[in-house]
Amino acid sequence: MNAQVLQEMAVRYFLEVARCGSVSIAAERLDVAPSAVSRQIARLERELGTLLFERRARGMMLNAAGELLAAHAKRAHQDMERVAGEIAGLRGLRQGLVRIACTEGFAHDFVPGAIAAFHAQHAGIRYTVDVCSQREVPQRVRDGTVDIGITLSLVSHRDVRVEWRMAAPVRAVVAAGHPLARQAELSLAQLMAYPLAVPHAESTLRHLIDISCSRQQLQFEPVFSSGSVNALVAFAAAGGGVAFCGELAIRHRLRWSQVAAVPLRDREMNERHFEVQTLAGRVLPEAVKAFVASLRQRLEADTAWEGADQASV
Repeated sequence: MNAQVLQEMAVRYFLEVARCGSVSIAAERLDVAPSAVSRQIARLERELGTLLFERRARGMMLNAAGELLAAHAKRAHQDMERVAGEIAGLRGLRQGLVRIACTEGFAHDFVPGAIAAFHAQHAGIRYTVDVCSQREVPQRVRDGTVDIGITLSLVSHRDVRVEWRMAAPVRAVVAAGHPLARQAELSLAQLMAYPLAVPHAESTLRHLIDISCSRQQLQFEPVFSSGSVNALVAFAAAGGGVAFCGELAIRHRLRWSQVAAVPLRDREMNERHFEVQTLAGRVLPEAVKAFVASLRQRLEADTAWEGADQASV
């Protein structure tokens, strides 16, 4: 086996096919011909003396050998990023890249605010933010396509290190002048009499709502359904009805008294957690490590604000 082949273009093409599950899609993303990708994959398999993919009618899936090579390649790439980050650290964090994946609710206010605050102190750092589903965030962290995942979680994830975790119960969100806005606590049963704005059926939040309603034999027909949390909250803020969301995603609206977020007593509505995730076992580049520390400080401040706000009620 020629070990040098593991450091060449073939590995980059291999990893893109592994991510996409398709030679044609990988070729499109790499801006090369599909035949060039196929040749590089064939070269890798020839040099290693084994197949790396299971060829299926609907695409390509890594086999056991492919999984081993993918893990090696990702570690090697992350090691190079870490060294580059450490060199940048010698220059006082004047350079670096922080790649973030988050769910849509946090992309609207929390993540941009955290980036702006950090950028004010470290102007040379660059950032990318991918907005994806709750299920995709830990997968992107594991794949190494992002450095940090910011999401809501119901379970632990293999190969994911949780840098920060805190309870993120679902709240009933209504306009500040809504009849329910000053209630100390509500139940889903009480909300059935009002117009409801809920996520689409594939959403984890909608799944929790459906489970709780099924357990209590509650039936509802939403007035408004959307894949966008911000659209649902905006509907509630405009006086259209009741939406569902965690407080952190709507903190700016709460501070400006645009909406009220009322606790729900239903068990399922209190089982979520907010998490900042990184890859387990990875030594983070200096820029990423510093950004995670900045996130912790911001979240601690938010937690203190919430406690002070509740004490003043």
